[in-house]
Amino acid sequence: MAQREVWLRLSEVKGLGVMRLCQLADCLAETPRHTPALLRSLGLTEAQISAFLHPRSLDISASLRWAEREGHHLVALNSPAYPSLLKQIASPPRLLYVKGPPELLASPQLAMVGSRNCSHYGEHWAQYFAARLVNSGFTLTSGLAMGIDGICHRATLEAQGKTVAVLGNGLQHVHPRCHIPLAERILENGGVLVSEFSLETPPLPHNFPRRNRIISGLSVGVLIVEASLRSGSLITARCALEQGREVFALPGSVDNPNSEGAHWLIKQGAYLVTDPLDIAEHIGSGLTWLSVENSSFFGNPSLIREKIAPDANICAEDTEVELPFVDVLANVGYEVTPVDVVAERAGQPVPVVAGQLLELELAGWIAAVSGGYVRIRRAGHVRRTNVLI
Repeated sequence: MAQREVWLRLSEVKGLGVMRLCQLADCLAETPRHTPALLRSLGLTEAQISAFLHPRSLDISASLRWAEREGHHLVALNSPAYPSLLKQIASPPRLLYVKGPPELLASPQLAMVGSRNCSHYGEHWAQYFAARLVNSGFTLTSGLAMGIDGICHRATLEAQGKTVAVLGNGLQHVHPRCHIPLAERILENGGVLVSEFSLETPPLPHNFPRRNRIISGLSVGVLIVEASLRSGSLITARCALEQGREVFALPGSVDNPNSEGAHWLIKQGAYLVTDPLDIAEHIGSGLTWLSVENSSFFGNPSLIREKIAPDANICAEDTEVELPFVDVLANVGYEVTPVDVVAERAGQPVPVVAGQLLELELAGWIAAVSGGYVRIRRAGHVRRTNVLI
């Protein structure tokens, strides 16, 4: 049985971890006949055997025919084309249905999400940020929904950039239907439509929180443009934090309910941004999950360097930088943090923490200012311990 069919069938089998899935896929691809006895000998339960042999939610033949068409791809978890960032999340999709060039999924992506019922303010700034983030070398990723998502996709195309749309339904149909022309434009301009759901899966409500983890998982960071306190964008932000991605939030008017979610995120420790270069600075100064081959990450290096410190490390070495006193550094923010607050957060005596702060200052991680210390270098794996999201 071919690898494609094996992965289609395995995508229906529950209760298998990543390593186990890959081992089974390799083994089953080399076996011509898959009998219940063989599957049982490989350790599958009766329910798993039934799901593999008789998948209910997908049509194997139709999916294989779909994948034969030009520009259509089935990208399995063990495929070299599978995006490495997405593979690192807690529950990576087993199989991706991809329309468009799958290599775009490996490009440095920045997710932009927000309210479906956005204001004129949100629309204006979403367009502004999208256009300038494209010029900084990002591929912009969103969910093809109404409101901010659609605005970000359109603004990216108008800036002649590439965009990835992650759907909460099967790729046989575009949802919402009013975005069918937008989806076609995305593909015509070298972008990608991607989904983990089988081709005919409808846009069911419970699919979208699952979709959100893919949006953040593909990206090096997530920008929340506008979001209410009950917005699905906050789910994307939570997924981003769980995945170790950066979360950025655009502040809005205090009397706009659509800004309450962004303001809440900022209170919890998300980066407040007022300029697209704020994002480039944070990501560019300590990005450790991009390989050196992505050194063309920023499209306009001379402009970025004017705003980023000269010693910024845009593409870090493969080995993580060993940090001194991580528990203390994690509790020094980009805002002024008093010594006693750092000591309280770190659970250590003030004299001990004061000595460690001095060493961190000499090492160039923090700076002494009036009232305490501030962080001046970013490490993606060091986070404040009192963030409650």
